[in-house]
Amino acid sequence: MAKVKISTTLGDITVRLYDETPLHRDNFLKLASEGFFNGTLFHRVIKDFMIQGGDPESKGAPAGKNLGSGGPGYNIPAEMQPAKLFHKRGALSAARLGDEVNPMKESSGSQFYIVWGKVYKAAELKQLEHQMKMQQEQNIFNALAMERREEIMNLRRNRDREGLMELQDKLAKMAMEKSKEQGAPVFAEEQLNVYTTQGGTPFLDGGYTVFGEVEEGLDVVEAIQNVETSMGDRPKSDVVMNVTVVE
Repeated sequence: MAKVKISTTLGDITVRLYDETPLHRDNFLKLASEGFFNGTLFHRVIKDFMIQGGDPESKGAPAGKNLGSGGPGYNIPAEMQPAKLFHKRGALSAARLGDEVNPMKESSGSQFYIVWGKVYKAAELKQLEHQMKMQQEQNIFNALAMERREEIMNLRRNRDREGLMELQDKLAKMAMEKSKEQGAPVFAEEQLNVYTTQGGTPFLDGGYTVFGEVEEGLDVVEAIQNVETSMGDRPKSDVVMNVTVVE
């Protein structure tokens, strides 16, 4: 069982890395053993959401410097298992670029975040499931529309509104059918239990790879997510970290 210690200016956080995500585990251990993270900042902190770090460009960064785009020069393939490894409070997850430029949801080579989130009511999670289902259908519809892009452009050039409406209805039906085949996104029982008692950020499940969790120092995570921030969600007083391999 691999563990790392994230020593910060506000205290220490011990994190267990999951064996179920070996690519992320081994990469994090490699970077930690090389001292890659030492002197970097928790450069993006959002209260009741998460704390993010791992940008090498944050080392000694002057106030006002734009942070969040640095890394080791590579990405890591996604290892998402949302029903088992999910965004509960204290989860260690990999940051990444957005879907529009990163459709495979590959993780940043070094940037990570630790979840804080909030405690949810059961009804809120049901509503979130509904929103996730709608988003799934929309994503499928968008993909189908991209496949028919030339046809859509021709219809627009010919100002064929009736043809466009017919095609839109056809694609919407196809998207609904494909969504049913994939199965509606629903939270597993363990997710429901944890999100309604401990809390977290359930809306991130299935979008980012969770590859570890805090074993000690959750109070330090709480302290960091409570700090005052300035532009770009950067803490006004730098929260510096050193990361070492414990075992």
